Formats: sequence, structure tokens, C-alpha cells
Amino acid sequence: MKSKVKAIVRTLLLVIVALVIGVAVYQMNAIRLGGNAVPMPFGVGAAVVLTGSMEPTLSAGDLLIIAERESYEVGDVVVFQSGRLPVVHRIIQKDGSSIVTMGDANTGADDPMDISCVKGEVVFALPLIGFVISFIRTPIGILLVLAFAVFLMERSFSKDKREKQDQLRQIREEIEKLKKQQENK
Repeated sequence: MKSKVKAIVRTLLLVIVALVIGVAVYQMNAIRLGGNAVPMPFGVGAAVVLTGSMEPTLSAGDLLIIAERESYEVGDVVVFQSGRLPVVHRIIQKDGSSIVTMGDANTGADDPMDISCVKGEVVFALPLIGFVISFIRTPIGILLVLAFAVFLMERSFSKDKREKQDQLRQIREEIEKLKKQQENK
């Protein structure tokens, strides 16, 4: 039973590592090759707050989960792309398909833009997790995640091997005892 639990834990670990690496590679490719700062597969994406322009609502390092919406209204905190970077600001004005955004901590509004430039609305934020995600997205971060996963897997397999060797040693000792008892009879 214990070995089944270990096998399940190993499989879950591999799946998590594969997902983290897969998402990181996908996002790196979307950003670097496609110029898409906020990939939105299935209408959902993630972005990291880079500056304090949305203080106190959002802080630098927050991980944002973003969802596409059919429409956006004044007051919505949205993500759009400016150059190669995602920008997180609040819609302060809407006139048909034109919107104006501004960071909560900023004193001036952004230039008007078409609402089609909006990637999605912020659904929720995870404070400071963005720093970790940003690091994991780097080549060094991916290598460290891989190395850590290999270390955990190797440690787990080594422990299993030691336990099996101990069991085998105990069986051998028991056989030797039984042989000696047989010889003494």
C-alpha cells in the first residue's frame, strides 16, 4: 500500500513539473516568438504586475489571473499589451469601442485605445507569487525546477532502494537463522 502511495506522489510530482515547464515554455515562446505578452489559451491567462501603478489595489510581484470577457465596463481592472509588455490598469472612461485606462496610483490617464486591445479582466490576484513565476519563466528557473524534480525523484527512488535492501537483508538473516536451526536438529 505504501508503494502505491509513493507511486501516486511521484506521478503527481511529474505531472506538476511537466505542467509548470510546459506553461513556462509556452509563454516564453508566445512572448519571444509571437510578441504576445499575455497568451490567453482557452480565454484565460496569467500576468505578473511589474510596477506599482495599481497600488494599493495591486502590487508589483502579484500574479494575476485574467479572463476574457464579452464586454468591459468603467471600473474594470483590465490587462492590455503596450509594446511587448502587459499593462494592468483600470478603465476610467468608455465611449463606444474606445476606452481610456489609468493606473490607480497614476495621476494621468493613458492614451485612448480600442477595446479590442484589452486581453482580459483581472479575476483575482495572488500576492508576491508573480516574483516566483517570473523567475520560473527564465531559462535558469526552468533548469532549477527540473533539477529539483530530478533530486526529489532520485531521493524517493533511493529511499525505496534502501528499504528493499533492508528487507532483503532481513530475509537473508532469517534464512540463515532457519538454516542454523535446521543444522542443530
